[in-house]
Amino acid sequence: MTPAWALFLIDLLSVSVGWPAALWIAGTDWQHNWFPFLIFPLTDLVCFYALGLYRRDSIADISKALERVPVIAVIAVAGSSLVTTAFGWPFSLSLSIAGVICFTASAVLARLIFKALRRHSVFRTRLLIIGAGKRAWDLVWILRTQGRFWQYDLTFVHEDSFGAIDERLAADSSNRIIVASSNILKIASRVHADEIVVAPDDRRGMALESLITCRAAGYLVSEYASFLEKEVCRIDIKRLDLAWLLYSEGFRTGRLTATLKRLFDIGGSLAILIPVSPFLLLAMAAVWLGDRGPVFYRQERVTRRGRNFRILKLRTMRVNAEAGGAVWAAAKDNRITPVGEFLRRSRLDEVPQLLNVLWGDMSLVGPRPERPEFIEDLAKMLPLYHERHAVKAGLTGWAQVNYPYGASLDDARSKLSYDLYYVKNYSLFFDLRIVMQTLRVVLWPGSGVR
Repeated sequence: MTPAWALFLIDLLSVSVGWPAALWIAGTDWQHNWFPFLIFPLTDLVCFYALGLYRRDSIADISKALERVPVIAVIAVAGSSLVTTAFGWPFSLSLSIAGVICFTASAVLARLIFKALRRHSVFRTRLLIIGAGKRAWDLVWILRTQGRFWQYDLTFVHEDSFGAIDERLAADSSNRIIVASSNILKIASRVHADEIVVAPDDRRGMALESLITCRAAGYLVSEYASFLEKEVCRIDIKRLDLAWLLYSEGFRTGRLTATLKRLFDIGGSLAILIPVSPFLLLAMAAVWLGDRGPVFYRQERVTRRGRNFRILKLRTMRVNAEAGGAVWAAAKDNRITPVGEFLRRSRLDEVPQLLNVLWGDMSLVGPRPERPEFIEDLAKMLPLYHERHAVKAGLTGWAQVNYPYGASLDDARSKLSYDLYYVKNYSLFFDLRIVMQTLRVVLWPGSGVR
């Protein structure tokens, strides 16, 4: 069980105990009609997920996560109150106060329990890694910085035919490196391996029969790229194996999926655009009053199958900001106006793109559309860059909720690793998951780091 799932179950148990007590203290008679009151804890848990309390960074830094708990509890109670009021179900101010106190206290208690369990190394996974070269080092580094677990027991089995042992692995005394052509099944049994990961630099000398024996004995055996895809939810561009990408599962699209995605785009766009319209009108007025320039900014972007379209945004830069040619926007760009700075932070400048979604140029979820001036250069330097155009460009995307703002080649490479993962694995449920997590990025800009 991953730490995220474990924390969710502790949260569920804590809320299940605390919520009935909060209802009793608030003097609410819920036994005769319990369903409306169930909305509150369910919304609370959904908000915990959507606002990132089960992400690696929030779980790793409990104290930072606790700062967000009261805000999320207020959002959950406010949302639940709107639903109950709309359906004419029982609602009172004392119930809302009890909800905020209960959900805040339950979340704090759950995280203190979780932190105590972590101190006793409860959440630990044991890996047997075949190979101890550069590929194995890359695997270890990614696991330590982005893996779902924080504590790994690592054992490496290496043979001379795999190449040289990486000095960085050998220098770490916590890494157990077995240099021998021993029976892998016996080693896996001795170290109580949860999974075997095949990651040698050179596979030509690898005996596959011993790994098949491990599979037959019930051990999970994973190839390097497949293991990383599952563990960090992105595709490793640095050591991309095109043959693996070709034969691995994914890239499944169908007419039904496309139809459901389009209906989701239309319904979701209208659901956001209608209530946000008053704020959009105020933002439009602020842009015009700032310098009496154009309110909207239209720019050529690329979407599915390389088709160009005109993206619509509120103008955040000064007029004629690109008179000298197309330039990548930077995090602190002196071309951005004061009003534009606020619009970017609040994401209000992106709202007009909902019209692009309704017109069919974009989707709610997908790789962010890039400018045609940059695409050919990026495609020359980054393998499979054009494959991100297998789906429509999106208002939000997997890269946006997992990677901070950036405008360099390295940033483009990292974002591509998430975009390819999305293209390979996309589904309506995945889209819903990304939309939910986008709220966290809007409320806490810069929290997109895994």
